Amino acid sequence: MDNRMTDRHVDMDRDARARQGRVHRAVWLVGLFVAELLALALAYQFLARIDCQATEAEAACRGLRSLVARAMAVLAVAAVLLWARPGLAARLAMVTARRSARGGWAALHFAGVGLLLVPLFVAAGADMAPMFLKFLPFWAAGAVAALAGAVLWMAPWQGWRAVAGADGAVVLAALAGGAVLPDLADLILPLWWHWPALTALTFHAVAGVIALSGAPVYLDAPGFIVGTGGFLVHIAQQCSGVEGLALVTGFTLLYAALFRDRIRPLRYALVVLPLGLGLSWCLNVVRIAVLIVIGDRVSPDLAVNGFHSYAGWLFFILLALGLMAFVQATPWLHKKTAAPRLPSPPLRHDWLAARILPFVAFMIVSTLTAALFFHPELGYPWKAAAMAGVVALFWPALRGRDWAASVPAVGVGVLVGLGWVLTAPEDSADAFVLAQLLTGLGGVGLAVWVVARVIGTVVLVPLIEELFFRGYVLARLDKGGPVWRGVALAVSSGLFGLMHGRWLEAALAGLAFGALMLWRGRLADAVWAHVAANAVVAAVAVARGDWALI
Repeated sequence: MDNRMTDRHVDMDRDARARQGRVHRAVWLVGLFVAELLALALAYQFLARIDCQATEAEAACRGLRSLVARAMAVLAVAAVLLWARPGLAARLAMVTARRSARGGWAALHFAGVGLLLVPLFVAAGADMAPMFLKFLPFWAAGAVAALAGAVLWMAPWQGWRAVAGADGAVVLAALAGGAVLPDLADLILPLWWHWPALTALTFHAVAGVIALSGAPVYLDAPGFIVGTGGFLVHIAQQCSGVEGLALVTGFTLLYAALFRDRIRPLRYALVVLPLGLGLSWCLNVVRIAVLIVIGDRVSPDLAVNGFHSYAGWLFFILLALGLMAFVQATPWLHKKTAAPRLPSPPLRHDWLAARILPFVAFMIVSTLTAALFFHPELGYPWKAAAMAGVVALFWPALRGRDWAASVPAVGVGVLVGLGWVLTAPEDSADAFVLAQLLTGLGGVGLAVWVVARVIGTVVLVPLIEELFFRGYVLARLDKGGPVWRGVALAVSSGLFGLMHGRWLEAALAGLAFGALMLWRGRLADAVWAHVAANAVVAAVAVARGDWALI
């Protein structure tokens, strides 16, 4: 009897571990796709210049540019669906646990991502409008391959049918609604011109927020022009905030449909929708005001690149999800106590999650700091705090690994660091702008920033980037043999290079770090080489006061 009881407990523990593994694999796959999406958005936002009106295929150009917004909306809708349907989430976790015949789909997905990046390697920083038709096949084929590979990597077609189950119609309708949200937003954009009272209120509110900074304000409401100093903005339909109103309305209605048996309809309609619309309008006012201040005091290019298109959609989606969380946590809006939710298994001991999710968090906080601060580097203490927090979260999965340093790894890292310093451009406008901004922080503020910058650069960034690029991407693509290893090394290094402004030098550094890992099969060698390289660069940056170097 005792033996049977013991066996039963062993089986229960094994089942619990299996369930955790299923959830973990679903989480890290989605986390990987989110990280790729953010990386692509940032790369094309800051490294590419494409004016769709100047291309020979404006409709195709605008369609491609909308893919990021569509993907963000679909992922957000999927999150709400999984939240509202615990059974759907459980079936997804179970189906994604099956790994049979997945290697080919993973390769197709990464090949698609590679095709999407080809135009950046060819013409980064150049005007891509004249070359649009030349690059269009790469973008179209890459988008199809990346999407198909991602979907079938997670689960086969029959698996997705099992995931949907009885909720199939609801799932398809909700995801289709998310995919067409950008189109619906475009359809209501003309309303901006037909709401003169809201337009006037928006312009005067923007002027009031700018005035809080002490800057003189120029306001031409009839001409839809507002600004300060030498940076004036014409508020067109696309940046009017109407898209945010449509997005919040869509998510509010989706939540009401999914939770219709739990919410109190009258209270929900009278409180949640007006609250969401009001917050959306306030967010857009702040966004426009900050854009103008950045364009006047820091950099017009940074303002346009950091706040147009993708950043706006990201902010509004986060607002919509935050509003849904508020509703879920407010009993007054519900008919009865919500059904208990399935407990989320901890990820702290999962090695796969530890290699991917810290990088996802790193990409998200990088996007937010690039959009929220006058200069992205001014928000580095917050970025460093976020990186330290996510490393601490996964410390149980990290501490059991072999992290011993080696002389060859440190030596290679020092050489990489010296090469980075010696090939740095002598005159950097960005270095001058950053230095001017840092002098305004004061003694204590500057000291905090410097400490955070050094710790983040020398310790946190090398660990997080190596966990992902060498620990996951390189290891995932390495199937043995010189050909596969060459492919794995080239892909991981190329992606690593695109994460940095000096992409060629960074890609060469990635080759060195990857070769070290493949040499002895130790991720620790790549990490220590990266640490040593960044330590050399940080030391030179401190000595020169040139923080644009790192």
